[in-house]
Amino acid sequence: MECIGSEKDGAHSDKWNSENTGAESDICTKMKEEVEVPKDSVDFKVIYNKNKYDVNFLLDGTVSQLKQHLQDIIGVPQSMQKVMIKGLAKDERTLRELGVVKGAKVMVVGSKLDDVLAVSTPSKQDLQDEKTAAASKEPFCKQKQHRKVLDKGVPEDVMPGIKNSKDALPPYPLSGMLNKSGGKVRLTFKMEQDQVWIGTKERTDKIPMNTIKGVVSEPIEGHEEYHVMGIQLGPTEASRYWVYWVPAQYVDAIKDAILGKWQYF
Repeated sequence: MECIGSEKDGAHSDKWNSENTGAESDICTKMKEEVEVPKDSVDFKVIYNKNKYDVNFLLDGTVSQLKQHLQDIIGVPQSMQKVMIKGLAKDERTLRELGVVKGAKVMVVGSKLDDVLAVSTPSKQDLQDEKTAAASKEPFCKQKQHRKVLDKGVPEDVMPGIKNSKDALPPYPLSGMLNKSGGKVRLTFKMEQDQVWIGTKERTDKIPMNTIKGVVSEPIEGHEEYHVMGIQLGPTEASRYWVYWVPAQYVDAIKDAILGKWQYF
């Protein structure tokens, strides 16, 4: 449709113009507004880990979209970011709704994947011990690197384990377990978000399940109702995040949730 009037001869033309030109003009104006209205953006500073970044982003962009934009800038996966704008900003809110203005400071907290792995990164001696154990097919619970944690005994607040049983994941976190540093760790499975949350006293890391490369586990000798479990967060076995005293009845359900039922047999 052309947004101009038509010329016609005679009285019929005058009547047609008077009845239709106004309505057509309104439609054309509205079409032009939809095409030409610029999208507002705003310049602000993002603060992450004591570093400042100059960012320009759409005012009507959502926090979720901002996280996606920031993951390449600050190196933190979108799923592991928390954006603070006058408190924790929800993903569906826009910057305009949150009152972000030019020069504003937006705080971002979150862990890089390397930071998560650092908690469970083995030393050179651990790697050597692991290679030796693998060559001799020594069980996890007998390997030197794992004995450091297991020799401390069963944690007092660990969840009850049941051997020779397969249960579905409970609707609450698996807690009372230990990580490689001997600290308490809990696993929360957010199936609707396709994430597993690895929580410690210091922080909670939200790991997308589709980034996990593998899950291994073996029962603990003398305590077969519990397992040693390695969750591989990176491309090599050295990136396994080790969890100790995992209740045996949930091991298969954990593997199902993370890998799918047909990927670990």
